[in-house]
Amino acid sequence: MMRRIGAGALAYLVPTFALGFVWHLVAFKGYYDTLAMYRRDVIIPLGFLSMALQAVLFAWVFDSAFARGQRSAWRRGAYFAAFGAVLSWSFTTLAVAAKNVMSSVPDYLLIESAFTLAQWAMVGPLMALALSRVQPAAPRVPTEI
Repeated sequence: MMRRIGAGALAYLVPTFALGFVWHLVAFKGYYDTLAMYRRDVIIPLGFLSMALQAVLFAWVFDSAFARGQRSAWRRGAYFAAFGAVLSWSFTTLAVAAKNVMSSVPDYLLIESAFTLAQWAMVGPLMALALSRVQPAAPRVPTEI
C-alpha cells in the first residue's frame, strides 16, 4: 500500500508544484501582484509542505475510493479529477476569496479557477495512470504455526 500511496502522491506533487510555481510566480506574477494579496517574500518550503500533505491525502483518497472498479483508468482519473477539482476549489479559491484582502475578488476567482482546472486536468489522469501501474499488495494469508 505504501508504494501505491507513494506513486499517487508523486503523481500529485510533481505536476502541482511545477504548475503552481510557474503559474503563480512566473507566468501570472504580474496578475497576482495586481491582486495585492500575496507576501513579497513567498515562503516556498511552506507551500511545498502543504502540497506534500495534500499529495499523500489525495493519493489515499484515490486509492481508497477511485482506484478499483470496472471503469477504465481514464474514467477513474476523470472522476477523480472532478472530485479533486471541486474539493480543492472550495478551499483554495472560495475560502481564500472569502477571507483574504485583495484588489478584485472576481479577478482572483477567475485566475484561481483556471489554475484549479489546469491542475486537476493533469493530476487526475496522472494519478490514475500511476496507480494502475502499481499493483495492490496481495492479501496476506495467515499461516499455521
